[in-house]
Amino acid sequence: MSLEDRELVLMRSHFSSVVRFFWVFTILLCGLPLVAQTCFTSDDMDTATRTAIQNAGTRFFDMVSRGDAASLKQNSIPSVANNFAGIENTLKDKQAEFAGVRATPQPPFMLKAEGTAPLERADFLCGIFNGPQAAKSAEFVIPNLPPGTYGVMMFDFQTQKAPYTLSLILQQMGTDWKLGGFFLHPNTLLGHDANWFLQKARDFKAKGQTHNAFLYFWQARDLSMPLSFMYTLATDKIFDEEQAVRPSDFPLDGSTVQITGADGKTYKLTAMFSVPVEQNLDLVVKYLTTDVSNTGQTFQENMNVMKAVLAKFPELRDAFDGVVTRAVEMSGRDYGSMLAMKDIK
Repeated sequence: MSLEDRELVLMRSHFSSVVRFFWVFTILLCGLPLVAQTCFTSDDMDTATRTAIQNAGTRFFDMVSRGDAASLKQNSIPSVANNFAGIENTLKDKQAEFAGVRATPQPPFMLKAEGTAPLERADFLCGIFNGPQAAKSAEFVIPNLPPGTYGVMMFDFQTQKAPYTLSLILQQMGTDWKLGGFFLHPNTLLGHDANWFLQKARDFKAKGQTHNAFLYFWQARDLSMPLSFMYTLATDKIFDEEQAVRPSDFPLDGSTVQITGADGKTYKLTAMFSVPVEQNLDLVVKYLTTDVSNTGQTFQENMNVMKAVLAKFPELRDAFDGVVTRAVEMSGRDYGSMLAMKDIK
């Protein structure tokens, strides 16, 4: 995942909580008019529909494991087939690693979006959100979704390098199910899974290092979400812990934070998040600048920001191996510098 993608994930709005799940579900049961989005869990579907979705998903996963991009493209909806380069490149990059892998499919979901125009924010509540069935339930929040019937098939599999979840979004076209979305999610980061990051976050919280805790809670939740638009009871619980230590002095959800460098200059921070760099976990800090063309000057400003951030949040030295500072113009052009934590004095 690129730095830009991780920033977007970090800054996205958080839609759900366990309480909101139950509240919305209760209202729906109380007789309000049916909304334009309907979700069916595996148990809700008739046998023929469930089997059709499972068979299509399994067939597409087999194409992935064989690196058969041509067949996968041929079985995609037009909008995916016409922009297939990303999927094709992924299959090429992972062909040796994925060859012959066996997957464990998760129970499918089916989403129905009604209407004649794309839904600005389609919100699908799937299952029962209290009691024993809550663990099997999920919420999907998808922007700009065209009307249609969709299947969600998720496959867990282990390669020699790492565990993954591949989520395939299927769309019903006539009597066929076509590929409508492809999301490959690694379930570990630097060899550590979500539970490892979750425990580290709790350890940081116990030591009063709430900034570290927040960043590690976020990383745990990110690893727990194979789809960035799918929310479960497990991810909501992590979100609740994350929000309990949410710092007011971090740039989050589009906000900015000002910090003063050793040069006396004020810098406007726009993002802070973690990212793997080779075998290290580094902290990325982005800030606004007017011009990055003078790279010598920008490098020095990057160093000033690094030192100022660590001076203000010294606990970050315990959680990260290095810092990546990126000066970003309003145009989006940027210039980055990276130092190992031990070298930042």
